[in-house]
Amino acid sequence: MLSTDPIRHKANQELDSDRKAEWGQFMTPDATADFMAGLFDEPTDAVRLLDAGAGVGSLTAAFTRCFPASSVTAECWEADPIMCGHLVPLLDAVALRTPGFKFSVRKEDFIEAAATELISRKMPRFTHAIQNPPYAKIKAQSKHRHILRAVGVETVNLYSGFLALTIHAMAKGGQIVAIIPRSFCNGPYFKLFRALLLRECSLRRIHVFESRNKAFKDDAVLQENVIIRLDRGMPQGDVVVSSSAGLDFDGCPSRAFPFSCIVKPGDEDLFIHVPAPTDAAALSFSPLCAGTLKDIGLEICTGPVVDFRMTDDTRREMEVGTVPLLYAHHFKKGVLSWPDLAHRKPNAIRVSASSRRWLMPSGTYVLVKRFSSKEERRRITAYVLESTDLPDDLVGIENHWNVFHIGKHGLDFDLACGLAAFLNSTATDQVFRIFSGHTQVNASDLRKMAFPTQETLRALGKKAGKGPLAQEAVDTLISEMEITCGNA
Repeated sequence: MLSTDPIRHKANQELDSDRKAEWGQFMTPDATADFMAGLFDEPTDAVRLLDAGAGVGSLTAAFTRCFPASSVTAECWEADPIMCGHLVPLLDAVALRTPGFKFSVRKEDFIEAAATELISRKMPRFTHAIQNPPYAKIKAQSKHRHILRAVGVETVNLYSGFLALTIHAMAKGGQIVAIIPRSFCNGPYFKLFRALLLRECSLRRIHVFESRNKAFKDDAVLQENVIIRLDRGMPQGDVVVSSSAGLDFDGCPSRAFPFSCIVKPGDEDLFIHVPAPTDAAALSFSPLCAGTLKDIGLEICTGPVVDFRMTDDTRREMEVGTVPLLYAHHFKKGVLSWPDLAHRKPNAIRVSASSRRWLMPSGTYVLVKRFSSKEERRRITAYVLESTDLPDDLVGIENHWNVFHIGKHGLDFDLACGLAAFLNSTATDQVFRIFSGHTQVNASDLRKMAFPTQETLRALGKKAGKGPLAQEAVDTLISEMEITCGNA
């Protein structure tokens, strides 16, 4: 068997680190490539294979290893000259070992050239596509953004741009297997991409890596990655979800879920939920979860104070005419530690004509950090800011917080304590992870979740208090009250 791992390691050493980061170049290990190739159905006719962002050719080589008897014509796109220096010799070696294999290499920008060919209808139709596209943001006014818009693709990252063009290039019934960041599953930035994907394809398979650093173990990849299988223009059926701890795919757990568990009926945002294959009950909706925040009469916003836009008003210490300014670091182990003069960030904000509209009235709020580190046990970490915790009638809440409120005012104490306990539970964390695969906790994501009624939250708050409670104590309270977290 021809292994591509040594070639991949050699190419990695030759790549410029800055260019690699700019282009989002992360090459696929053989074990992952073989697993991906195995997700295709056994070909019954000649294969026309697309490998866009081919790198050194690991995925195409894996396809031929999986289906050595098939007639395969591969079109491999790779714009990086270092990668191409390894790609062509590898494909030559594959062709020598595989009689039915032919290939061409296109040393072009895939987005630019493929979009042009799609517009002119010169792009050939492919029966199969296997893909590990580059991961990098597309700037709003960049050339790639304008090119993609010309073919009706609106997206914010190279990987989704590559996959969108690949979808357009597939014949009806064509099969796509791709390894991509999970960030497309939720949030507003990928909504139009999700709409394209779900409109043009059926979603057949989702594979999740339980550890963030295992899919590309040789690279410092922070994104949580998934492998998906799509079929162009075919009816949607059940979706098989599987997972693995690392690159050992033998015997990995899997379960078929109804599509209605993956994309909720009536969800205008088209969030893609990924339940754990070992926990079919994770998507169950509890009678004690009454609905979304809007349904139960609560609201959420991001912290209004964007400090770099208000540097004239921020102060390191309190002085006449200022009010407290809260950052995420002001809570340590669940306890408010304000002011924090050892930290470089300010602790106060001046009340001025420019800042007044961004300040909130003093009250009891529930604050959730918008960003968590990948090492933290929970994605969602909630704190109770009580009305008596800080001086003054106003407070500045910095933009790295999510703030639960009612009409821009605080909550009653028991409601706030119950809401924080609910958010800090393991059950809530598990549900959140079903549709969010990154460390950012967006207000839009929290709006999609189901919450208990205010009455149930108040009853929970009376038992939980302000906290902080140990994780086991929080989970015991949730269990005793028979609150099962769910998705709206």
